[in-house]
Amino acid sequence: MIDLQGYTRQNVSYWTVRAPSYSGVTREELDSGQRRVWRQTLDERIQAHFPGKIRPEIRVLDVGTGPGFFAILLTELGYPTTAVDYTDAMLRQARKNAGDLAPGIRFLQMDAQALAFPAASFDVIVSRNLTWNLPQPELAYRQWARVLSPGGLLLNFDANWYRYLYDGQAETEHQADRENVHASGVADDTAGTDVAAMETIARQSPLSRSMRLQWDCKVLEALGLRVSADTNIWQQVWTRTEWINNASTPMFLVSAVKPATC
Repeated sequence: MIDLQGYTRQNVSYWTVRAPSYSGVTREELDSGQRRVWRQTLDERIQAHFPGKIRPEIRVLDVGTGPGFFAILLTELGYPTTAVDYTDAMLRQARKNAGDLAPGIRFLQMDAQALAFPAASFDVIVSRNLTWNLPQPELAYRQWARVLSPGGLLLNFDANWYRYLYDGQAETEHQADRENVHASGVADDTAGTDVAAMETIARQSPLSRSMRLQWDCKVLEALGLRVSADTNIWQQVWTRTEWINNASTPMFLVSAVKPATC
């Protein structure tokens, strides 16, 4: 059984220290073509789901905003955006990265597994690279479903980031990724990361040993949501560098819709 208090302290400590360097990665994304790629990816899916609504009428929650990447893009597009993160250091970086957009984004320090919003507060919930790191991910999904409005849309981008700690084949493929990074000469995504500390945290995370996204679909369907998955989303949103670094753990998108009758 996971020590929730110990895990939380360790997690907060790690991401507090990591916040400046992680924010640097976000700034690089904002200064590159990834800004356009991700903005289009999010907007296309939201607009397709709400064809009769204009953007200012669609309330969006960015869960685990980190340095604010999704929140910034969604606000640029005109969506009223609330962004939450458990770590104050990340929120400070997010406000800094948002610049002149910051006053238009509601930044709140909050646990993704215990959201303090009333039911049906948001039309869209988005998240990236968060679920794997949660000590109680099923509780998080339950909370997200609760605050999603009837007919609302969940978009969660994630991957089997640390399955290699528990799966021999995944470990072999992970090592091949590291060798390919060196051989290709692309930037190493683990640079600036305390890999040992991150793996210590990941060993305690229940989703490190789970088969994603099968686990996600099962949990969301049990909550009464209509679920679909895109296992090729990485081909749309990843750069060549990201692909070489993470070929064995491709990013997936799990989408879920809350029935309008709820």
